[in-house]
Amino acid sequence: MSVTVLYFARLREALGVAQECITLSAHAASVGGLLDHLRARGGEWQVALAATQPYRVAVNQDMAEITTVLHDGDEVAIFPPVTGG
Repeated sequence: MSVTVLYFARLREALGVAQECITLSAHAASVGGLLDHLRARGGEWQVALAATQPYRVAVNQDMAEITTVLHDGDEVAIFPPVTGG
């Protein structure tokens, strides 16, 4: 299964990538599995995407939970929380 991952704001800057296509195995076919896959890269990936860091995830432009199931072709956006004024 392949998903497109988009990184925004400070995450894009910290990770040095705006977008990438990632192939996931069936057992990693959730938002949590994707995040584990990305953290396993180590270094800044592990730091920026740590569970203690503030960020949100959307799948196909809908806010997602850690348990949200991913499907082939999904677009996953990872971004810091935004406040308005």
